[in-house]
Amino acid sequence: MPIFQYTAMDSSGKEKKGKMDADNEQAVGAALKEQGMFPTSIKAAKGTSSAKKSSGGGGGGGKKKGGSMLSSLSQINIGTPVIKKKDLTIMTRQLAILLDAGLPLVRSLKTLEHQTKNPIMKKILGETSAAVEGGLTFSESLAQNPKSFDKLYLNMIKAGEAAGALEGILDRLAAFMEKAMRMAGKIKSAMVYPVMVMIMAIGITSALLVFIVPKFKKIFQEMLNGEPLPWLTDQVMGLSDTLMNNLVPIIGTLIGAFILFKIVVSTKKGRWIFDWMKYNAPLFGPIISKSAISRFSRTLGTLMGAGVPVLQALQIVRDTAGNEVVSSAVQKVHDAVKEGEPMAPPLDQTKIFPSMVISMIEVGEETGKLPEMMAKIADTYDEEVDLAVDALTSMIEPLMIMFLAVVIGSIVIAMFLPLISIVKKLGGG
Repeated sequence: MPIFQYTAMDSSGKEKKGKMDADNEQAVGAALKEQGMFPTSIKAAKGTSSAKKSSGGGGGGGKKKGGSMLSSLSQINIGTPVIKKKDLTIMTRQLAILLDAGLPLVRSLKTLEHQTKNPIMKKILGETSAAVEGGLTFSESLAQNPKSFDKLYLNMIKAGEAAGALEGILDRLAAFMEKAMRMAGKIKSAMVYPVMVMIMAIGITSALLVFIVPKFKKIFQEMLNGEPLPWLTDQVMGLSDTLMNNLVPIIGTLIGAFILFKIVVSTKKGRWIFDWMKYNAPLFGPIISKSAISRFSRTLGTLMGAGVPVLQALQIVRDTAGNEVVSSAVQKVHDAVKEGEPMAPPLDQTKIFPSMVISMIEVGEETGKLPEMMAKIADTYDEEVDLAVDALTSMIEPLMIMFLAVVIGSIVIAMFLPLISIVKKLGGG
């Protein structure tokens, strides 16, 4: 019988490692779940691959199928299409409704597969229902498509399976995803307007400098016979010449700067610096920081409310934070909690969470109602993000219009100033 090495989290959230004799990975996972532990990694011990194969060949048909499927989870479909967040949210909500109505899981999955018109969704739902029929758990079946189902989703499903309340967990997960999508949509809407105005300003300004200003320059040279131009006109002419004579190097520099930026932010340190700059930006910083606190609170509260151990929940929050500054802070909290400390003091030491959040978490830990308290924090900061987005939008609209008017208006005025001299000269003649 082959030997497997496993890593699992016990009910208190502590990580445990060990070895176990079993026919396959599925048997190890089942044995660990019976002991009240959540397996996070199961793999064959070194030197037991041949034994594993012989064991799989002599076992029953169901075990062989389930074991072979589970052992290849990490190797399946590297290029698998990804379900969009919106579609995944709708699917989760529909699945929760079907399960709550009393339909079995496989029938619910097949119902969704038949009614969806999305080919990617149809394919993944078909694969998932087939895997569940083949002997895998729902979470193990979803793990075959890691690009569509992240760690947060999978661990929530695992917690629901362990507690025997999958429909309740799916309902909670759908609510979490809906709120996250709503928040992301509000932040994107706040960002789109200034970005679009800036693109328009750059495009119009570039077109004026490249196509219009050179024509005026020829007119001024012919009509003014070398007379000095007004200062503003001279500056605009110089900018137009610089742009015309160095168009290729400028474009090359911009492309090179973009590539360099991508390389820098692909590193952990570079990403941390970029996220720190966003976190502390003058206008958008408050929105980004408040949305990060809301995401942290809602994710942690949802996971703990679903029964996921606190250390495992913190690991998932760290991996799904979407911000390296927050991820680094959560890692410090995880390390402190692992040593037996409460959560509030290390959070306070990170200096990125407001004192109100720290106080509410401290109260939640003392009263044993931390998940509920985290949900209240998330709701509070969702409202603050709404107010901040509205305030930013109302403030940035006139600023952008004024910026556009100043830039384009300056070029127009610069071109008309010499025309006054030309008109006077023609009138005097």
